[in-house]
Amino acid sequence: GVVIGADGFGFAPHQGRWEKIEQLGAVRIGDDVELGANTCVDRGALDDTVIDNGVKLDNLVQIAHNVHIGEHTAMAGCVGVAGSARIGKHCTVGGAGMILGHLTLADHVHVSSGTLISRSIHQPGQYSGVFPFDENASWEKNAATLRQLHALRDRIRTLEKQVKS
Repeated sequence: GVVIGADGFGFAPHQGRWEKIEQLGAVRIGDDVELGANTCVDRGALDDTVIDNGVKLDNLVQIAHNVHIGEHTAMAGCVGVAGSARIGKHCTVGGAGMILGHLTLADHVHVSSGTLISRSIHQPGQYSGVFPFDENASWEKNAATLRQLHALRDRIRTLEKQVKS
């Protein structure tokens, strides 16, 4: 039930339709690698897709074209890694985690279940991010506010101290 070396999602819009881009790379798989049921590892578009030694991928994991997964990294079920992402050594990605394309994750990065990684991570550590869905306009406003929450809290504390004085 594992598919290794299928074409990646290589399409480009051209004159109102999708045109297939030839996938010319291969897949290189190291020693002691485990690929769960119905996992798909796409071959590279130009370079190879690489799964290094000791990598463990659970069921229903999608590894897109040109991805490189470092040694002894493990990914739980339903993880999706988009094209050309580079995952470091000794990383973990919890079930249904998603990593966008062309991003880099440093060694020893641990991604919680259901987390969307939308920018590169250059420092080891645990990363989480589950945010409830909403209508897009409302979600964007809430996400922007959430990023400023600590600064807003500090400003309120400062104002409260000034009022008490």
